[in-house]
Amino acid sequence: MIGAYGPWAANVVLGDGPAELSFRTGKWDSLDAWRPAARRRALECIVPVDLGGVPAVTVESQGVHDGLHVERLSWELPMGPRTEAVFLKPEGARGRLPAILGLHDHAGNKFLGWRKIARADAQPWAIQSAHWEHYYGGVPWANEAARRGYAVLVHDTFPFASRRVRVADLPPQVQYGGVDPEPDDLDGIRRYNEFAAQHEHIMAKSLFCAGTTWPSVYLSEDRRALDVLCARPDVDASRVGCGGLSGGGMRTVFLAGLDDRIRCCACVGFMSTWRDFLLHKCFTHTWMAYVPLLPRSLDFSEILALRAPAATMVLNTSEDQLYTLAEMHRADGILRETFERGGAPERYRCNFYPGPHKFDLPMQKDAFDWFDAHIKG
Repeated sequence: MIGAYGPWAANVVLGDGPAELSFRTGKWDSLDAWRPAARRRALECIVPVDLGGVPAVTVESQGVHDGLHVERLSWELPMGPRTEAVFLKPEGARGRLPAILGLHDHAGNKFLGWRKIARADAQPWAIQSAHWEHYYGGVPWANEAARRGYAVLVHDTFPFASRRVRVADLPPQVQYGGVDPEPDDLDGIRRYNEFAAQHEHIMAKSLFCAGTTWPSVYLSEDRRALDVLCARPDVDASRVGCGGLSGGGMRTVFLAGLDDRIRCCACVGFMSTWRDFLLHKCFTHTWMAYVPLLPRSLDFSEILALRAPAATMVLNTSEDQLYTLAEMHRADGILRETFERGGAPERYRCNFYPGPHKFDLPMQKDAFDWFDAHIKG
């Protein structure tokens, strides 16, 4: 919100001190005493949807690519198109491996999902390669993690790729000039993504009218994907992490903050405060980030802090156009204070890197080293 109401809402409604259920208020003696009440309120506001139990998984294909065992998977959820996913692990790996649920980004590109961060064969789409080059130092980071000895699952979440909204299914008045393109139709993909951006407010309003929120949908879908990963016989379900850039960092905040199966996480390029989203940067962000009423109870970074004292990493860039540097530092301070008050300062790390919004090779190395330290050994 930019204009006359922004400062009023930030200062009078949100205030400048800890939110009502912040651990920093000093109302609770321990993280264990605080967490149930704070999580209960977070879930009341998010209103998770029921997507059933562990979905039945179909192995669509499998093979070896560049030293990795690769499986193309799919599963059905109670609503929407069939979910597509890819599973990666080192070729010839034996026994139960530590695992990472890779959470793909948003990037204003809903035509792509898991393909944004993973490669399944020798001939990636041109738009995949361009995406890796722009955000990930030229590599699909899920493959790089698998090469480090991890089992990695990456799935499409609503409304991306296999889970995306098809233009042809909508009435003409909300098609906004969009088309349903093929992977080699770059102009069609551009038109689809422009349509999808204009369609976000309709989706958000629809979810609010249904009594739920957008984070509830991807949190519930990410939990079902986590079910799939943890149920595999080649995965050690006691050593599972998650992470992702941008929209993947946003998803990390909710999944890692609210599901204890995530023993280690790396939130990349999505950490600031509700104040930042309200005052300075609301126009840069997706509707997928917002949870009505929750800001009065917890700041945005405190959703992730709900996992304390479990291992938590945040990676930021100092020229990230999606946030203000001051509020990124404020969010870091909130997380740091929570872990310190909880007696686990060593379980939290926040790094700042030069440059724009990205998850490049030096950042990936730091994230993988963090996973190695906390779930690989």
